[in-house]
Amino acid sequence: MIRLQCLSVSVVALFLLLSGFGKALDAFAENAKLSNESLLWGPYRPNLYFGVRPRIPKSLTTGLLWARVDSFETVQNNFRHTCEQHEGMHGYGWDEYDVRYGGRQVIHDAGNSIDITTEFVKISGGEHGGNWGVRIKGTPREDAPERLMTTIIFYAAMEGFGSLGVKNEPDELGIEGSVNLEGSSGELGSFTVEITEGPESNRHPGPSHQSYTAKPLDRTMVASLQVSSEQLWQAKPLLFTNLKKEIDALVAKYGAENAPPPWQTFTVANDIQDGNLHFVQKVFEGAFEFDILYSSASAETPISSNDLTNAIKVSVKSFSDRFSKLLAPKAPFNKSKYQVFARSMFSNLLGGIGYFYGDAVVDKSYAPEYEEENEGFWEETAEARGRSGVHKLDGPLELYTSIPSRPFFPRGFLWDEGFHLLPVADWDMDLTLEIVRSWFGLMDEDGWIGREQILGPEARSKVPVEFQVQYPHYANPPTLFLVFEALIDKLNDKTAHKPTSDPLESIRSAHWQHPELAISYLKDLYPLLKRHFFWFRRTQWGEIKSYDRVAFSQKEAYRWRGRTPQHILTSGLDDYPRPQPPHPGELHTDLISWMGMMTRSMRRVAETIGESEDAEEFKGYETAIIRNIDDLHWSQKHQTYCDATIDDYEESVHVCHKGYISIFPFLTGLVAANSPKLGPILDLIGDREELWSDYGLRSLSLKDEFYGTGENYWRSPVWMNINYLAVNSLLTVATTPSSPYQTRAAELYTSLRTNLVRTVFNEWERTGFAWEQYNPETGQGQRTQHFTGWTSLVVKIMGMPDLQKEAHGEL
Repeated sequence: MIRLQCLSVSVVALFLLLSGFGKALDAFAENAKLSNESLLWGPYRPNLYFGVRPRIPKSLTTGLLWARVDSFETVQNNFRHTCEQHEGMHGYGWDEYDVRYGGRQVIHDAGNSIDITTEFVKISGGEHGGNWGVRIKGTPREDAPERLMTTIIFYAAMEGFGSLGVKNEPDELGIEGSVNLEGSSGELGSFTVEITEGPESNRHPGPSHQSYTAKPLDRTMVASLQVSSEQLWQAKPLLFTNLKKEIDALVAKYGAENAPPPWQTFTVANDIQDGNLHFVQKVFEGAFEFDILYSSASAETPISSNDLTNAIKVSVKSFSDRFSKLLAPKAPFNKSKYQVFARSMFSNLLGGIGYFYGDAVVDKSYAPEYEEENEGFWEETAEARGRSGVHKLDGPLELYTSIPSRPFFPRGFLWDEGFHLLPVADWDMDLTLEIVRSWFGLMDEDGWIGREQILGPEARSKVPVEFQVQYPHYANPPTLFLVFEALIDKLNDKTAHKPTSDPLESIRSAHWQHPELAISYLKDLYPLLKRHFFWFRRTQWGEIKSYDRVAFSQKEAYRWRGRTPQHILTSGLDDYPRPQPPHPGELHTDLISWMGMMTRSMRRVAETIGESEDAEEFKGYETAIIRNIDDLHWSQKHQTYCDATIDDYEESVHVCHKGYISIFPFLTGLVAANSPKLGPILDLIGDREELWSDYGLRSLSLKDEFYGTGENYWRSPVWMNINYLAVNSLLTVATTPSSPYQTRAAELYTSLRTNLVRTVFNEWERTGFAWEQYNPETGQGQRTQHFTGWTSLVVKIMGMPDLQKEAHGEL
């Protein structure tokens, strides 16, 4: 298997070699190894509060657990491991984080009365990804008791082939000083992991029970286990099993009436032996600090605590300098409080990048019912999905991706990812393109990419069974093509590259400094892009001829598959009102708009890499789509874009639910700045009785009969991804002097930009979290917390130009 981190490097190097770009080759070769090292390791288990692993299947994996241990009644519920909603947190996440260097995360664990800080950094060197380290700190919160007892457990496990053992000699009393692990694998070579004792200021609970003499808490306890690779991800249940054995033994020895205190009771067995999973436990009183130091044997020197201290300082300064250069908020958001907010939002977007490996549940029966060609098709597809034996495990697959939310959606989502990568592209285009390549590496032979990547049992543990199956006839908005447009925009804008003093700048911006690298990348990916594009056209087509619809083209119409009476989950807009009942003759405004954007992107890619015949073909599709959007979806009566369906008289009719659907052609850049239809679109956007609110654009018009009804998921709330598209499109018109709508667009742009930033910032400041959506009446965050995926687009919005130079209100 070719490793993800090596693939683009090898392709680019070969291209440069064959093309004779000697100078570029020398520069690139010098940094290629450093680039691979800088992306190999990371906190790539974003479903955990902290867990480090490499971008290698079945390799070393680590994690952290902790709990307040001063009460028998609450301790079991106090253990933290996987990120969870409503677990007593007052916010958590990265204050600053760069995937290539590391950063600082603070977890405000109000439920355990402690703030946990993880300062993670990487140090390059050697042949196997270099060294890394993390400093773990615990700081009691203001409401903490005078004697706060905290237990903290670091664990390391080796999946697959490789070894991992404890270097220390066994001691039934526990380990004094550092705990040292050693291991090796084919990909990592030999390595060590040192868990230090920490500074002398650390305090541990003293003797308060006779059991202390057998297990003094000023030592570190180590328990080794040998478990199947399928169980290794279940560290918390495995820990609890080990703890229970120790608790049962203590109760049997001392009796329930004379049991040790909880901080003594909830400790693992001192049991060092051969195994593939090792728990390393410490118990502290009050504040604490210790280091975890991973050293590759191929590095020049092992990492020390002093090295870690220095690297933390460098990484924090490097992030701050780079952020100020590339992503600093513009007026009126250039105040310090917004700077801190923007850095946090962007850091948590990067901190949500993970590496996933495993099999996926896929229905590859290709049942004819899935074509959805008959009236009542949703009942037929439900029956087909329920047949036994149609769900198979596919893979294993690997994916390097960011995620929408660490506690609730800790996995890859196709339509989310394109939005996620837009801010990342401004920061590190090389990283962005690595992630894009990883996604297209999931494509099957037909051109399908699963819309939700639930890879392996750990990922499936977070998903209800009924939502685990992926279907090869289901699409998802092709937002990754927004990234290709961003790349081409930067290639065409000679002022886009802003050089920094970052030692890795030549890697991050290689595709800007050497456009031939970008062309090589696009050429390499181009066959997959075409396969995916034509898969969309082949599977999501809509009917024109059968219903005598009048349109410029008889081919450019589109309909989402996966429709039920209440949902089109595949559209991403789930419960947004659609024609009732569902009909195979439906046409969907949002899908044809996405297809227009995708086609434009394909044309631009073809032009960039010199595929002139393909470019002409895509241009024809693009023109036909834009014409058909007006012919098939514009309602003269309602002065807006609408879905279409077939009525009882077999006539094509519009079904208009004003909201995001109505402005989709505008959102995707398919409405010209001088189009007469732009006036009604701007009126709809700016109308307080329709879409406008003080907190952002509503997903559904306030006047619509379904506003706020049912699940109310996409039936009123403010969503940041769609609002970002709106702000961006308004900016385009506002900066087009020839547009008769320039002034109106500028006014809407300025007000909407202000409202959106204020909404997300205020809730982040109030709750400690970014949210999945925002209430259009109150601005309060709703649904999923720590939704640092596309809500982080607020960073892009803050970095947009200030078109109103006059004084802004109190912000």
